[in-house]
Amino acid sequence: MFLHTLKQVIFYEKTGCSGNARQKALLKEHGISLDVRSLLDTSWDKPTLEAFFKGLSLEEMLNPFAPKLKDGTFKLEDYTKESLIDAMLKTPILIRRPLLQIGEVKLCGFDIPKLNALLHINMPIPHTINACLSGDSCNNV
Repeated sequence: MFLHTLKQVIFYEKTGCSGNARQKALLKEHGISLDVRSLLDTSWDKPTLEAFFKGLSLEEMLNPFAPKLKDGTFKLEDYTKESLIDAMLKTPILIRRPLLQIGEVKLCGFDIPKLNALLHINMPIPHTINACLSGDSCNNV
């Protein structure tokens, strides 16, 4: 008897990101099938991108490791939610990743408690799962 249905997640990543690789590995370890897509190569439009950010603060939407943020040339206080999304459409590296779609549910970031509830699994929460580690070989974070 087949006890559970296949669970699939559309996983928008930055290709080559070590953090996204750790996240994908954790999902796969828990029986989740992934449809992996490039966050940077996807042609986003405003309504599609906005759907991933419902109920989130600007900080929760923004990639904290984005080069413009790290070098001080991007000041979050200069943005509204709408203008930040406009900036993300032009510069997708600003988007916190991964973006995840599970059925009709869209999420920004790798929130393990939310994922566990949506997918009916019990992933642990490794302390480095959302980190950009010094040993990671990511380019253009």
